[in-house]
Amino acid sequence: MTTVTLCRERPDQPEVAALLDALDAYLASLYPPEANHILDLQALSAPEISFFVARRDGVAVGTGAVRLTPGQDHGEIKRMYVAPAERGRRTGQALLQALEDAARAQGRRRALLETGRDQIAAVRLYERCGYTRCAAFGGYPDNGLSLFMGKAL
Repeated sequence: MTTVTLCRERPDQPEVAALLDALDAYLASLYPPEANHILDLQALSAPEISFFVARRDGVAVGTGAVRLTPGQDHGEIKRMYVAPAERGRRTGQALLQALEDAARAQGRRRALLETGRDQIAAVRLYERCGYTRCAAFGGYPDNGLSLFMGKAL
């Protein structure tokens, strides 16, 4: 069995952008546009974003980012996605760990995230990795479609 590698990479690579497009299409199938809080390729390239790509045998199979806003005590997990064929292989867990490690390395004490209530597999992953429900943060609306979760690092 091959292992997955996790590296900080640029989000604007064609195969990585294709994964992000697949995530966008999935979210659009679940929620109205105003309920999707998506960072585009330009935003994902900002200095306060650490963007990671998971690769298996050199092929991009997952993405994730952590926003490290200056002056905040937390990192915000964004754009977590694992290709359907890769699911069940602990790739999401490995990505999440890499994002938490990046936040911890920058002195953050908590990881926060917003996810959709209908993303059952994602919610299970976050819970399995120690995240618990918390109040809305960062200006996100508490619209009944979003779940807010956090974890001490």
